Parts: sequence; C-alpha cells; structure tokens
Amino acid sequence: MKSKKTPMRLCIGCGEMRPKRELVRVLKAPDDTISLDITGKKSGRGAYLCKNPACLATARKGHRLERSFGCRVSDAVYEEMEHALQTEVMESADHLS
Repeated sequence: MKSKKTPMRLCIGCGEMRPKRELVRVLKAPDDTISLDITGKKSGRGAYLCKNPACLATARKGHRLERSFGCRVSDAVYEEMEHALQTEVMESADHLS
C-alpha cells in the first residue's frame, strides 16, 4: 500500500521546509486584513511560520511578510500575532503534558 505524502511548507522566518501541521499559517484575507490562521483552512493568501517566536521576530526584522503579501504590515498586527503565537505554544505544551 502506498503511504500518504506529507505536505511540506517553507517557514518564512528560518527558511526550513517542515510538515504543514508543524507550522502556523499567516493569512491575508480578501479584505486585506492580516491574522494568524490556526486551522489553516480560511480563504486568502497564506504564508507559514514555525511556532517559534524567534521565527516571527526574524520575519518581522526582514520584512518577509510584507514581501509575501505585497502590502505594509503594521506593528499592531505583529504584536497581535506574537500574542496569539505565545498562547498557541502554551496550549500545545498543555496538551503534551
């Protein structure tokens, strides 16, 4: 029997290819709002980040989200994503223990 192929995505922070389930999707919705898409199923343009806050910091410093989406990303959006990413990491740590 053939094994299922695991979808791989590139983290825009560290540049590593990882399985899609290990990454968090950053979404630019059709109404030009930018947010984290934890489910990975919302409609819009997506970019992927590791669940590591250092990857978000690297992406922010290198303006990689702006390059991916072709628009300016405000500091408030980065702070909101940082907070959401921290809560996501805390929730996943709670599930493991």
